[in-house]
Amino acid sequence: MKLEFDYIIVGAGSAGCVLANRLTENADNKVLLLEAGQENNALSLKMPAAVLSNLNSTKHNWAFQGEPEPELNGRSVQHDRGKVIGGSSSINGMVFIRGHALDYEGWRQAGCEGWGYADVLPYFKRLESYGGGADDFRGSEGPLFVHRAQPKDPLTLAFLKAGEEAGYPVTDDISGFCQEGFGVSDRNVYNGERWGTARAYLDPVRDRSNLTILTRVHVHRLAFEGRNASGVVFSDQNGKTVAAQARKEVILSAGAVGSPHLLMLSGIGPARHLKEVGIEVLHDMPGVGQNLNDHPDFVLKFKCLKPVSLWPKTKRLASLAAGVQWLLTRGGICASNHFEAVACVRSGPGVEYPDLQIIISPIAVDDETWEPLPEHAFQIHVGLMRAHSRGSITLRSSDPTDPPRILVNYLKDKRDRDLMRKGIRLVREIVEQPAFSDLCGEEIFPGQAVQSDDGLDVILNSHTTTQWHLSCTARMGLKSDKGAVVDARGRVHGFTGLRIVDASIMPFVTNGNTNAPTIMLAEKLSDDILGRAPLPRIEADIWKNKKYETCQR
Repeated sequence: MKLEFDYIIVGAGSAGCVLANRLTENADNKVLLLEAGQENNALSLKMPAAVLSNLNSTKHNWAFQGEPEPELNGRSVQHDRGKVIGGSSSINGMVFIRGHALDYEGWRQAGCEGWGYADVLPYFKRLESYGGGADDFRGSEGPLFVHRAQPKDPLTLAFLKAGEEAGYPVTDDISGFCQEGFGVSDRNVYNGERWGTARAYLDPVRDRSNLTILTRVHVHRLAFEGRNASGVVFSDQNGKTVAAQARKEVILSAGAVGSPHLLMLSGIGPARHLKEVGIEVLHDMPGVGQNLNDHPDFVLKFKCLKPVSLWPKTKRLASLAAGVQWLLTRGGICASNHFEAVACVRSGPGVEYPDLQIIISPIAVDDETWEPLPEHAFQIHVGLMRAHSRGSITLRSSDPTDPPRILVNYLKDKRDRDLMRKGIRLVREIVEQPAFSDLCGEEIFPGQAVQSDDGLDVILNSHTTTQWHLSCTARMGLKSDKGAVVDARGRVHGFTGLRIVDASIMPFVTNGNTNAPTIMLAEKLSDDILGRAPLPRIEADIWKNKKYETCQR
């Protein structure tokens, strides 16, 4: 049987599911969607509170082991990525943040015409049905349900109040007019269930006759006729090697790890590196796999003076009862991801827009096992949103089943270390506000004794980890830019019929969790693939601190 399609999409993740939906709207388009993982029908993937159990399993998780990080005592950081229909949107923390408007202005200024905030805002609105209601910034008719949290637990409410007491802005929508400040979180949850792209985009169109979905397949390489991508070669779930042809385009949506990995396996990448692992060079492209961005994460833990944390509800009988409640009603504590408040703040005067994300969880867990600490406690995450350090994805070998090498170079740029220290000190200031006076006890970790830069550096080396936002490894840019891999339409420079649509093409990572921007990317580029005019631009005013040059808040 000859496998021939108009479009072949590699990866049924956050972007791939969007493309499968949009490209098959035209019944004349025959689409093949390939996924290395399995279907997303496991009950744990539907329960919002089951995030940690999903990440602790390799059933739906690539669980890539990173290379020893030079600035983190040589530690290997695990990089969790979805290996399932829906990709990382099926296993992530469900925090929905678009990023700051100035992120996208930065993209445009980096040579990515058509990616300014006015260009992307219509697509953010198109993709969502926002629980807070439609307005100039939010949509109400999209396939992705976005739930606005309604925090009730005392620790989350104290966090929000403490931010106000410390002089930070209060925002009623982190993804709307004003990102900067303290506000409630959005999450992609609907009727108590995770609502990733598998549920939002793929499930409604599975019965379309022009869509073929193959799971548990492993793509080995791309096929070319000259400089035109003509198809892919993959092994099916029985281990049989299969070739599929694409009449129009091959679209890589395998993510910031998978897409550059597949390009290099196919001979597209830094020539010297490809030769070192025995791959014939089809096209020397230095930027493939380079420019790896991530958001470093550090967690502070505090004792809770009142019995209001979630810890008792994680005990065996209580957790069983909560699980039964969720099964019967889709309600209770299992219907939340328990990240219900977030702060987007600037690290200091002169910083134009937020570069730190601070988020509270009303429970504290062990960093190694993720088991709850056996006491009433809570933790606060500090995430660096615009790290200066850059890493890379490189090949381990020419064997397509070998995972690539992932080196993020966390804190390699000394500016990142300085910013993380500032974030830790800002968190300590927040918990000293009156709102926490009867709730926050002793600092469990790193502990009040750790105050100096040198002391904090020791702790950062041993405990900095990832927010799982790998991106930018096949970045957009002008053809004259030697580090760029694709143009502003996602088309790989130097080739026809080959496009990348996923987080790897971001020029630099956005200010916040990357799932929402990835879905937006796929929505926007689906119009380009189909030859449709882009949605009309929306010129919207955004809030920016007028005294940012002299004030931190």
